[in-house]
Amino acid sequence: MWKVLKIQDDCEILGVMSDLLEVKGLKVQFGSSKDPVCAVDGVSFSVPDGSTFALVGESGCGKSVTALSLARLVPEPAGSYAAGSIMFNGENVLEMSNSRLRELRGREIAYVFQDPSTALNPVFRVGAQIMEAIQLHRKDVSARDETIRLMTLVGLPDPAERMKAYPHELSGGMQQRVMIAMALACSPKLLVADEPTTALDVTIQAQILELLSSLQKKLNMSVLLITHNLGLVADVAHTVNVMYAGRIVESGQVRDVLAAPAHPYTRGLLDAVPKLSGIDGSDVRLEGIDGFVPNPAELPPGCKFEPRCKYAQDKCREVEPELECRISNAEYRMEREGLVGSEGGSTTNVQQPTSSNQEEGRLVRCHYPLGGSDA
Repeated sequence: MWKVLKIQDDCEILGVMSDLLEVKGLKVQFGSSKDPVCAVDGVSFSVPDGSTFALVGESGCGKSVTALSLARLVPEPAGSYAAGSIMFNGENVLEMSNSRLRELRGREIAYVFQDPSTALNPVFRVGAQIMEAIQLHRKDVSARDETIRLMTLVGLPDPAERMKAYPHELSGGMQQRVMIAMALACSPKLLVADEPTTALDVTIQAQILELLSSLQKKLNMSVLLITHNLGLVADVAHTVNVMYAGRIVESGQVRDVLAAPAHPYTRGLLDAVPKLSGIDGSDVRLEGIDGFVPNPAELPPGCKFEPRCKYAQDKCREVEPELECRISNAEYRMEREGLVGSEGGSTTNVQQPTSSNQEEGRLVRCHYPLGGSDA
């Protein structure tokens, strides 16, 4: 059973920690103004200072467009920011001048892309590519010494020699470490890692994720991790947003979402993570999600996940659900009766939730969330 919380600002969760990044109602469109295609539709989230935030979903859900929008990297006029705001450290990115955007990109918001072999320039040595950002934004340090320090920081052996190498002379894991060193060159406040392990084998994936996690703690920076694999975020992120068809469908603390997903799509992503065996040691059949992510130009009416959802009902086909804040009725009663306090439990103030409310509930875009009923 689920209880819907009626709170201010369209069920916005107000953070206890100061937010480095706050995205509100972001809508990104492509095509002509007469017949636009909406790739990101009303996305809202915040990334607290010094935390790791995960954005999860299949390819085509709008994750990368959302990430590129943070530094206004979506090419214009092919794409346009139709609505919303992106507040970074108190400034609206969508209102910044071109000169301010040049300062922002790389220096305050940096990116690590999914395929380092295509992101790195094949005709320049990797050391020169790292030094470029340092020479542009940091006149107070020796570019070569700082490059060696960064390559050491990301775990590249013999950095003085490695900086002379061309990208094709390095393994995929080393190339991605070079990309991370480039991203850290200007000590950014926010590191956006867009599928940073997709092109790597499993053992190297674990090393890169461990590296990102350790760097986040050591440098106290915020990290936005984008992935299609919900299983990867378990040991890395604090908060997760699940995205489908350009919309956030579930948001909450990682441990809670993984333990008890409320949206059928989130459940499907979890079931699609390979498992060696079941709890009793028996073989486990790998589950998939039937169908495909819909074309943004041909979205179904009602809930956008309805054509693929095995729990869909008539209401789902007719009415698109809102993103609402829900907690279980049992926990709601405990809070109402004063049985759980802010120091000894997972709930705080029901009328005006803070970010700690994601510990007892979460934002869900579903008429019939799993484990509950229509609220």
